Formats: sequence, C-alpha cells, structure tokens
Amino acid sequence: MKPFTYERATSPAAAAAAVAQKPGAKFIAGGTNLLDLMKLEIEAPSHLVDVQDLKLDRIEETGDGGLRIGALVSNTTLSAHPRVRRDYAVLSRAIAAGASGQLRNKATTAGNLLQRTRCPYFYDPNQPCNKRKPGSGCAAIGGYSRQLGVIGTSNACIATHPGDMAVAMRVLDAQVETVNATGATRSIPIADFHRLWGDTPHIETNLAKGELITGVTLPAPVGGQHFYHKVRDRASYAFALVSVAAVIQPDGTGRVALGGVAPKPWRLEAAEAAMPQGAKAVTARLLAGARPTQDNAFKIPLAERTLASVMAQAKA
Repeated sequence: MKPFTYERATSPAAAAAAVAQKPGAKFIAGGTNLLDLMKLEIEAPSHLVDVQDLKLDRIEETGDGGLRIGALVSNTTLSAHPRVRRDYAVLSRAIAAGASGQLRNKATTAGNLLQRTRCPYFYDPNQPCNKRKPGSGCAAIGGYSRQLGVIGTSNACIATHPGDMAVAMRVLDAQVETVNATGATRSIPIADFHRLWGDTPHIETNLAKGELITGVTLPAPVGGQHFYHKVRDRASYAFALVSVAAVIQPDGTGRVALGGVAPKPWRLEAAEAAMPQGAKAVTARLLAGARPTQDNAFKIPLAERTLASVMAQAKA
C-alpha cells in the first residue's frame, strides 16, 4: 500500500471541497472495496477524506410516502428496516444476497453504489486494463470472459457492475442525492447515475470530481410482489452471473432489471410492456443488441429462465 494522508470531514460540503481541491483524493467510509484495492495498489489515493462522522446514517420518511436513506446507512441496517422489508422488499432481498454478513455490517449505501467491477483483469496489474490504466487495452476482450458483460459493453471494456443493491434501486426508480464543493446539491436518477463504458471505462459514474453522495431517495411504494433472484457459482458470497430484480403486479404487468450482464443495472422500460406475454418476450427486448462472447453467451438464456422462474412464482 502506498503512503497517503488522511483527514476527518466536518461537513458534507467540506468533505466535497477537500476531495475536489486535492489531486488524487478519495472519500472513505466503510472502505470494504477501496481498502482492498489500495492493498493491491489498483487504487492509490494520495489523500483520504473520512466521511463517517457526517451523520448521514438515518432512514427517514419523505412527504410523498417514500424513504430517504442516508449515504452512511449500513447495508445490514437498510435491509432490516421495517419499511424497506414491507414496502421495498426487492431492495431488502437484493442486499441480503450480497457479500457476507460481516461486510454488510460495514458497507454503506453510497459505497455500495460506487463499488468497482470485479473483472479479474482489472484486479491483475500484470494485464492491460482500460479501467485501471486508460489506453492500455482490455485483456478481457479475447480472454476468459465467462463472468463479464453481454450488453452495454464497448470495444474498450466488457466488465460489469458487480452490485445487487443498485439493481433493486433501478427497479424502484431511486434518486441519488449529492453535494459539491460549493454546497450545491442535486438529485440524479439512478438510471443516469452509472455510465456505459464507451471509450472511457475508467469513468464509472456521472459524479463530478469531489461530488459527495449524501443519500438515496425512494419514491412512494409501487406495490405488487417483489423478487430478487441471483444466479451465481456458489450459494453465497459470490457475484452474480445473472440477477433479476422484479416488481410484478396482480395483472401481470411490472418492472424488471438485470444485474451481472452490463456496466450498470440493466433496465429498459419499453421491454416491460411485454411482461404479460412472458419472459421470452421481455428478455428478447431487454437484451436486443447483446454482444456476448463465446464464454458468456449462456447468460442470455439464463436471464430468460431466471425471469421465467420469477414470473411463475408471482402466479403461484
């Protein structure tokens, strides 16, 4: 691990200003992803700004019947919250499917949204990787790609977003709240928060330099039955090959997003119009234009079968 300096922030705007003004600075809270990357020298921040004292750890009702989740709310606290379990069960189930109990106790809401890909080539400094070193190439293209993306990828990168929580938040139309160095705030739809890789896969979100996530807002509950099915190589503590987050209404309509297949949670609202026609029709639209490799082409029928299983449960 390379040397770095450290400070504890006293306010969200001060934290944003500290990171914006110092080259190579990063925020740190739970550190469940960043510290691992620092140990491997994949991340080498020159300065860490600790935001754990900013009192962003509350879950509060909003005026329209939704919930505001502070950026520092732990995954364990969020998944166990009575309102989340009752009205946003897809989110509770998605969080419970991720990582281990120990990590969920420490990992934060904002940190979960910002976690970096688990592409094995990104984690191997001996391999070229455009995310780790822009312009160096992508060893995954032409390499072993079973766990990597099939849609939304580019000629520069085929890595996937690794998270579960964000997939559920995409189904729920969450909004990500932020503050910048001047104290100005904004709200970013979760659909626009993560970027497709394009030619700049090292830029993973639409946050500006120094912009700090302060919370996530969920709109009023949408009702229906909530599902999160995660298909992985082992029963726990593994990242998704394919995951399906779905909210299905009694009339068969609903919402669906996929994880494990793209650089961001993958949802196309236009595809959801086909839900009464069945999983095959939905996935045909949802994954139209997919560019799988020989290693991961199985993800397309797997996504269809996983969604079909969810839809069958909704009818049971």
